[in-house]
Amino acid sequence: MISAYTGTQVRHAEEPLLAAGLGDVLMQRAAHGLAHAVIRELKARGLRTYGARVAVLTGKGNNGGDGLYAAAFLAGRGMRTTAVLTADAAHPQALAAFGRAGGRVRHLSETALAELAAEAADAAVVIDAVLGTGAKGGLRGSAANLVQAIAEARTQHGQGFVVACDLPSGVDADTGAVSEPVLPADLTVTFGAAKSGLLADPGADFAGRVEVVTIGIEDHLETPELRRLEDMDMARLLPHPARRAHKYSRGVLGVVAGSADYPGAAVLACRGALAAGVGMVRYLGPPEVADLVRQSCPEVVCSSGAVADNRVQAWLVGSGMGPGDHDQLQRARDAVASGLPVVADAGALPALPDALAPHVVLTPHAGELAALLARLGRDGDRPAVEAGTLAAVRRAAALTGATVLLKGATTLVAAPGGDVFSQADGTPWLATAGSGDVLAGIIGALLTQAAPDVERFHEVGLAPEAGWAAVAALGAALHGRAGRAASDTNSGGPIAAGGIADSLPQVWGKVSTLSNSGVRKRNSHTQPLR
Repeated sequence: MISAYTGTQVRHAEEPLLAAGLGDVLMQRAAHGLAHAVIRELKARGLRTYGARVAVLTGKGNNGGDGLYAAAFLAGRGMRTTAVLTADAAHPQALAAFGRAGGRVRHLSETALAELAAEAADAAVVIDAVLGTGAKGGLRGSAANLVQAIAEARTQHGQGFVVACDLPSGVDADTGAVSEPVLPADLTVTFGAAKSGLLADPGADFAGRVEVVTIGIEDHLETPELRRLEDMDMARLLPHPARRAHKYSRGVLGVVAGSADYPGAAVLACRGALAAGVGMVRYLGPPEVADLVRQSCPEVVCSSGAVADNRVQAWLVGSGMGPGDHDQLQRARDAVASGLPVVADAGALPALPDALAPHVVLTPHAGELAALLARLGRDGDRPAVEAGTLAAVRRAAALTGATVLLKGATTLVAAPGGDVFSQADGTPWLATAGSGDVLAGIIGALLTQAAPDVERFHEVGLAPEAGWAAVAALGAALHGRAGRAASDTNSGGPIAAGGIADSLPQVWGKVSTLSNSGVRKRNSHTQPLR
């Protein structure tokens, strides 16, 4: 499991080593890992290392020192390195080492800005080492203008790639909030531990691939700010039927979804649930929608009855429902009142009570989350939620008492106690109508199967309350991977929502057969985040 921390947590973890006089050791380890990551990236892209042009943008603090030491190492490997000093000072020891290695130093000024931007944009590698984890408010003045000019030049004719040192300058290490301009990185090499702002949107938009360089502070880190499930975590959490299992012991999911306007939502939700291993699905809804569900999913038992008349282990409610679907909305409220685990999607969200429980999983997109927060008396709109996804999903979970899953390129799942998961397993092609209905079905099926023993999620170090968030995160990860698999069958092209459900069993099978020997490991100090 990937654990991510705030910049403040990482700095606190560094304090005992700094007090012991190991500050330079930490910096050298970070720089060494950064330099080796640059070399690996060059080789992976089929580019030569000897003679490659490297431009490092440096600030005056330790982040700039990391970049300068790394550039000195690269210069020693025969690369042509240029440091652009964006401030009136630089880390003195690192700057001296860079000079001894034969690096070239340029001072940023408005008169030289266009020339420096063009030179950086044409380099094989640009290292962004201007701002570190303690910076607030983003780049200013000439440094901001330089980054903006480099970003614009690279969109036109840049051939190289950008590596962020610890994090892209302008991305908040704690929250992922962005103060533009930010130079989008192809690779972020971060030190000691992943930063939470790199695993939450919009910061993740600028981070590219993230690699962690261990520097010796790891034993001093405390409770992570957020987590990300990896292959082995998913394999441990997947439910597996017992040898003598039957359809009822595998779990029955009740589905209250669809309407005359959106009957397909019910079909897709049921297809997602069936693909995710549930023993049986019982559908409740309008007769015309039930007929469509029967035709598409003959395995589903359909009726137009009441929630109380159906024995299930969990409920899925809300997909494809609107404010005028009074009977369906009443069923959704009854499902929540039953005390069973519930995944509540789309149209059910405005109809639910303000006070909920952790076993109720809300699955809004940014607009729906903004509406939920407004209903609870908190200011905000969709742009505000999208600009601060981590804060918004935490706030919603704390206010409602529910587990809240915020859908997006990076899906965040927050438990009311503060635990957060971040999953980014999918493809942009998942942004298609009905994709969220399939996701709701997958999570509903997992809730059904997890309900009897959610406490087993302590296997991945979680409190019981956070187990529901782990279930939802597992669903998001499976959904993302199924979408990617569906796209891969089309040579990386577009998909329809039904294709996600079709691809899920194959993805499930691959994950369930993983073993420790199947987890990729590096011999170096770096750990890639996937």
